[in-house]
Amino acid sequence: MNSALKWMPLVALAALATAGCAREGFYDDRNIDYVKAQRSAPLVLPQGRNEQRYRDAMPVPEAQGSLRTSSERFHAPSPTRLASGGAVERDFVERREIGNDRWLVIGSDPGMVWPQLQDFARARGLQVQASDDRGVLETAQGRLSVRQGLRAGDSEVRCDQNGRPVAACLDALEQHFSARSATASAASLAGQQIASEDRLRFEQLASGEWVVRIPLDIDRVWAELSHQLEADFTVEDRRELLEQNPQQHDFLVNYMTVSERGRGMLQIVLSPDVRQMPQEIRLVLESDGPERTTLRAVNESERRFTEEDARELLERVSGLLR
Repeated sequence: MNSALKWMPLVALAALATAGCAREGFYDDRNIDYVKAQRSAPLVLPQGRNEQRYRDAMPVPEAQGSLRTSSERFHAPSPTRLASGGAVERDFVERREIGNDRWLVIGSDPGMVWPQLQDFARARGLQVQASDDRGVLETAQGRLSVRQGLRAGDSEVRCDQNGRPVAACLDALEQHFSARSATASAASLAGQQIASEDRLRFEQLASGEWVVRIPLDIDRVWAELSHQLEADFTVEDRRELLEQNPQQHDFLVNYMTVSERGRGMLQIVLSPDVRQMPQEIRLVLESDGPERTTLRAVNESERRFTEEDARELLERVSGLLR
């Protein structure tokens, strides 16, 4: 055997030992990587640029209410639901309705949906009387429109005549968009691309109650939340949708709060409740104006419901709307 090769294992071991000592251990601790990082100057765009072409890639919403202390526990919002194959569990075209109003939700930005809506009008031979860049096609047969959906990356498509939805037109639109994918050519649609992070805003009131402010009308929010709760609140004894009332714009759910999930064995043994139990919470939507809705969580049981419980539940629910 070549004498040089005999030393290879020793060299490898020495390299590993040296690497392990570099951070006083065998595992790389990255907590100190950015301790001495310096803030760089902000990017300055040239004068005379088109403001509508630029926006924050990762916007950070303004904080409302009191600042949490370092001793408080932070609970990250729930991740997007995944199907067994790893894909997002939703259809490209979905129906929404509340009362007599009906519309479609398309899983693509309005700028992608708008040219497809124009293609639909041409393919059906509709007599277009007016076309608005804001996403409205006025035809002799009815009014077609597209606007930003409540969730990021979604669009709402409507077909109505004299203010009433046309069922046959919605059926045809559903078939039209179902036969297409989200790879349509992009087109500019000013004022439509508003990220959902800009829409949902947490706020703590003077009373300590947490609420979510949503700058959209209450019917649109209720319809979307109804669809998402029906799909997500289906886990027995953890989170369940019990009732929903479109007239009152509220939902009754059975939910295992963060306080209940955090009870230790000793707390359970010393408590009258010998097992972890969910409790009934009412999710209430309140209209604050034509395009302003407030979401709050109201305890419907005799069990304790803390501010942290309300915040964690509202984080989960609002996560369904992103």
